[in-house]
Amino acid sequence: MIVDGGPKRVAVFYLGDRVGKPPKNGIPERASTYLLDRAAIVLPSLGPYPKKSIPLRSNLILLNMTTSRRKFLSSISMLAASSAIPVHAFDFGTSKKLRVALVGTGIRGTTFWGKRLVDEYSDLLEFVGLCDINPGRLEYGKKYIGTSCPTFTDFDHMIATAKPDLVIVTTKDSTHHEFIIKGLEMGCDVLTEKPLTTDETKCQAILEAEKKSNKNLIMGFNYRWSPYATKIKELLAGNAIGKLVSVDFHWYLNTYHGASYFRRWHGQMESSGSLWVHKSTHHFDLLNWWIDSEPEEVFAYGALEFYGKNGPFRGKNCRTCDHKENCAFHWDIMKDERSKRLYVDHEHEDGYIRDNCLFREEIDIYDKMSSQVKYADNTILNYSLTTYSPFEGWRVAFNGTEGRIEAWLDIPYNKNSKLSQAELHAKEMDQSNQEVFEIEPIIVHKLWKDFETVNVVTEKRGHGGGDGRLQDNIFKTPGAEDEFGRAAGIRDGAMSCLIGIAAVRSIEKGLPIKISDLTDLEPKVERSQRP
Repeated sequence: MIVDGGPKRVAVFYLGDRVGKPPKNGIPERASTYLLDRAAIVLPSLGPYPKKSIPLRSNLILLNMTTSRRKFLSSISMLAASSAIPVHAFDFGTSKKLRVALVGTGIRGTTFWGKRLVDEYSDLLEFVGLCDINPGRLEYGKKYIGTSCPTFTDFDHMIATAKPDLVIVTTKDSTHHEFIIKGLEMGCDVLTEKPLTTDETKCQAILEAEKKSNKNLIMGFNYRWSPYATKIKELLAGNAIGKLVSVDFHWYLNTYHGASYFRRWHGQMESSGSLWVHKSTHHFDLLNWWIDSEPEEVFAYGALEFYGKNGPFRGKNCRTCDHKENCAFHWDIMKDERSKRLYVDHEHEDGYIRDNCLFREEIDIYDKMSSQVKYADNTILNYSLTTYSPFEGWRVAFNGTEGRIEAWLDIPYNKNSKLSQAELHAKEMDQSNQEVFEIEPIIVHKLWKDFETVNVVTEKRGHGGGDGRLQDNIFKTPGAEDEFGRAAGIRDGAMSCLIGIAAVRSIEKGLPIKISDLTDLEPKVERSQRP
């Protein structure tokens, strides 16, 4: 039922179990079509509304028909999440979509933050600009994503011309701060891939820029959203082992995936801040979220002992190397059609070589890393990252005053896996909708009792199912209530990368580093999402 609300039109209807015909274009044929089975939410900020035309009751939804789709989606998302009614049901026929611009058309930008958005959310958003410093890669990325939007090699020009609502940053880590800050200053919300940035100076600059703007910074932390990680959070939040006192976390990168970082720009400190920042920020965010406190002090060890100058030989790149026959790490990029078309075909334009030698002299990041982190609530974390393991997977153990939780994924000795390490990585990065579900255990062992096994239905594709759930939250149900607090903002991004930055500083100085000495953020006993 549409009623006249004075100067603005207002839609008034019930939510609940449908007993009549389904609505057309999101509008019920009459109010009584929807019967309440719960109290609905009134949106008072969208008035004015008629006071006499209809009896106002707590189970009515009043929606400003002239509000933008973007503001409308944000306002209604909590309702949709709790009522099993999809957000697109509230479209009212408008063609207004979230305007999105992407900077950085590499592998992550064109797949997860590019093609997948077009494939899954075209009814909610549209690309209005793509930007990259490499014109050839930019044009290929546009075709691969499947958009007809304009392309730009100048970021400022793109923002001024395309006028996006949201900027997605998927550039080289060391340049994240540049586009985050510009995006905020030019009036856009910003979503950035991890890590937030690569050093403390850039981190402070981002914090100040966000504080000055009235815009939001969203972190693309996907691991929180996997069912397995969420179950661990649920157990810890439910005090399954009492008060948490210590955590042991070990991540193993194999000789396929781990080696790839040393072929790429990630192998140089100035570009990635090291794997302490680029890779471990994933793990540190998970740990901050699980522990539910903030890091206070970091002490670390690290060394480069396997890759880089330690190699027995080296070449210009894998394609032209004289040691193809006796190098176990040889990778033929020409057999990978996607990588060839994205990188090799356009390397003459910016000089970026995707199949660089992982024994080249200029590699200066660590390949062996271990740290201790003290949290503000006095929890102690023992962390390590291995970059040339025969398998890829991870283990974590939580020690509490009433017991212990142990969890792991992809440890081949614990299950009979037939997939190669390359196939396992491909499945994890897969963004298709085809999925094979598996059961993975979590062990809960109470003091003086026998252990219990909690079985969790898991997925392999899209980072354990986290990718799709993260994007659904951002684009379908932004701001929706989540009992596990999985949405991540600027403080989450800062606290995760600052552990890695502190680890690098600790190795350089041989001293423990206080997080509060790096930026103006003071660690809190209870984790906070805001600065």
